[in-house]
Amino acid sequence: MTPRLKNLSIALFFATIFALTHFLLWSLLNQASLLIEAPKVIKGFAYSGFQKDQSPLQRVFPSTDELANDLKLLKPLTNKIRIYDSLQNTEVMALAERYKMKVTAGAWLDGDLNANRRQINALKVQINTYPNIERAIVGNEVLLRADLTAAQLIEYLDEIRAETDLPISTAEPWHVWIKNPELVKHVSFIAVHLLPYHEGVPIEQALNYAKQRYQELLTKYPRKKIVISEIGWPSNGPTIEGAVASQVNQAKFVREFLALNTQQDFDYYLIEAFDQPWKTAIEGWGGPYWGMFDADRVQKYSLQGAVPEDERWVIKALWSSLIAFIPILIIAYRFSHWRLGGRLSLAVLIQVSITTLVVAWNLPKEYYYSLTDFSVLIALLMGMMLTSAMLMIYGVEFSEVMFKGKWRRNFSRLAALPADKEPLVSIHLACYNEPPEMVIATIESLAKLHYTNYEVIVVDNNTSEETKWKPVEAYMANLPSHFKFFHLPKWPGFKAGALNFALSKTNPSAEVIGIVDADYVVTTDWLADLIPHFTAPNVAVVQAPQAHREWEHNFFRRMSNWEFEGFFKIGMHHRHERNALIQHGTMTLVRHQALLNSGAWSEWCICEDTELGLRLLEDGYELRYIDDTFGRGLTPSNFSALKSQRFRWAFGAMQILKHHLPKLLGDSTLTFGQRYHFITGWFGWLGDALQLAFALGSIGWSLAMLFFPHAFSLPVSIMIITIICFLVVKAAMGPILYRKTMQCKWIDIFGASVASLGLSHAIAKGIISGLVKKDGVFSVTTKGKAAQKDSTFGWIQPIREEVLLLLALFASAIAMLVTRGFNNVDAQIWVTLLSLQSLPYLSALACQIICLNENKKDV
Repeated sequence: MTPRLKNLSIALFFATIFALTHFLLWSLLNQASLLIEAPKVIKGFAYSGFQKDQSPLQRVFPSTDELANDLKLLKPLTNKIRIYDSLQNTEVMALAERYKMKVTAGAWLDGDLNANRRQINALKVQINTYPNIERAIVGNEVLLRADLTAAQLIEYLDEIRAETDLPISTAEPWHVWIKNPELVKHVSFIAVHLLPYHEGVPIEQALNYAKQRYQELLTKYPRKKIVISEIGWPSNGPTIEGAVASQVNQAKFVREFLALNTQQDFDYYLIEAFDQPWKTAIEGWGGPYWGMFDADRVQKYSLQGAVPEDERWVIKALWSSLIAFIPILIIAYRFSHWRLGGRLSLAVLIQVSITTLVVAWNLPKEYYYSLTDFSVLIALLMGMMLTSAMLMIYGVEFSEVMFKGKWRRNFSRLAALPADKEPLVSIHLACYNEPPEMVIATIESLAKLHYTNYEVIVVDNNTSEETKWKPVEAYMANLPSHFKFFHLPKWPGFKAGALNFALSKTNPSAEVIGIVDADYVVTTDWLADLIPHFTAPNVAVVQAPQAHREWEHNFFRRMSNWEFEGFFKIGMHHRHERNALIQHGTMTLVRHQALLNSGAWSEWCICEDTELGLRLLEDGYELRYIDDTFGRGLTPSNFSALKSQRFRWAFGAMQILKHHLPKLLGDSTLTFGQRYHFITGWFGWLGDALQLAFALGSIGWSLAMLFFPHAFSLPVSIMIITIICFLVVKAAMGPILYRKTMQCKWIDIFGASVASLGLSHAIAKGIISGLVKKDGVFSVTTKGKAAQKDSTFGWIQPIREEVLLLLALFASAIAMLVTRGFNNVDAQIWVTLLSLQSLPYLSALACQIICLNENKKDV
């Protein structure tokens, strides 16, 4: 068996076992619940005849045939129904008589006195017309809603009672009857609603709670007959304190109540016969799901036998297993050289992501979605897909770094070439408006290089203050002739323009161009140990990491240092493995002829270094990364400077992506790995833009739920929980990789994480600006010690947007808890999401405060 066929066989076995294990987990998690058996007889159903796409609010009513089919469906289970309105679906009376069913008639009362009069008059007619009406209920939860006063309601009750011998009452929850003993005197019986779910009672205690409330009424009013006019449990809906809506819980409550009824013989109406999707508009998203039958007239649960939590779990398990099988097979084959842990962790991420999307895709079959709900579902699906994609991208990096072992492409220092073999190197240093002492320190380090054949070209462009460039010019005047200084008062193209000018002044015989930033102090062996890599003819770039100095005793600069360090210790190795290096604008060496052939530095791009690296890869060259320190620069002087730098990088990344997208997606010499890294490598930053969009969306949705609670409801918890889990997993990957790859303390890992989160908003703005704009402005990153501004509130100016978003998210979270209840689980889940979304803005505030406090110590 060939090695390739062997690897394919192992991958196929791995993917098959994984799929079977996934299906087995679905099976174990969806074991049918064994519940008490109940008689297949219901004393009575609360009945509304509206079909799935009908609503009294829209004046869309069921036909006579539809109503007849409903009653025909109910007849084997019951011979009694309760209706709520005397003006809607009036055919029900005659149809019920045809099926020999008794009716509790109803009149709907609210604050519209004219409408109430029409309801009362119609009820009188029905009572006198249909002999199968056995009693009537005038008003439904009128006092609970405070639509009428008790005195007004009593007038209606007395009016009906005066004209008929039928038992007459009104329907209210138990506590309304307790608080209104005067009302009891004006009814023939007490029609009580016992709905423990609405009171947040856990399902295990719900039936006993209903019995206690029933007994409380019986004790207080021993001479009044009690009819339970509504009792039941929803199959879907928000979690109210300890009350969880589910199909199993609905079946459990109903079965246990029916079993109890064989002993106590209650007079009751189960709420309700059929799900009523239109009730979302008046009761929120839990209102539609109280039926024994769904809106398509399919029975949701049986009264005997085991009840599954999810009747469609087999379909979901099959689809998610089948869809994930191919990518898991590819991962298992392509990364066969990884240890098992790497392939397994990546397979788990793939399977979880796909399973989540399959479950979300099936939600419209399990919930009655309005157009608004569909809009939210689509937005959440998009968010989940993008979050899943980002998680997978991070997962590939995580699994490779954690489980691969040795890097295949791992280069190090080489022995120095003899002096007579050294190629000429031209070192270019571009500076703008920099402190002269900082630039001079860099030039001093270049003068000490243990390399004989090199020149240094310093280009100061667009610096207007002579006090900043004149000292540099004077210093270089005393250096040997191979150190050259140029001051360009007005020059286009930002840093790229200055570097192109330096190219024009470069010795034509130079074989390598070295680029170093103005704040970098290089080691003496930089050129001697790295230039030998260019003896390989296809090498176009040799890149050393960016490292920093003078950060150890300032916690903000310490945070910045370790935040930078993560990319060079983790991300650069991950990309370098597939020759997909991100070239940086300092500590980089470039083959002179390759640079010229590719078109020199791109002045249209404010990240000219990375753009050049991609062009060289498109030309078929190799880029090498040597993870050893050959120079150290300064971290940004303050949080504002750090944000400005990251904004520029994000903006430039989008310039590069837009410009090179045809070659990244189309015909080019780029390998699959190179395309992968340059397309997905910026997904993390795109995720920051997505975070901003979803934070704004969450704030907007929270406001909509607060001001229009019946039109806007909390999204389905399973989707929010999944997004929360994805975010937590993604957040955990970074610290774990830091701990494995770098020798730093946990406090430094925490500081780097806070700094990374705090930059999210700046990155998001850079991404969005880079996508919508063509040209950017190159802003120089301030380095070194920062001057403190004497202003009471000036410190908040650099983070004003983050603070506003933080306050908006906090206010939304508090408002949701206050309005929905601190014990409402669905509200808690939503608030958890809002809290996670606030972390980048809270981190930005923390970064700014730490920066100010630490920099004050330096003054």
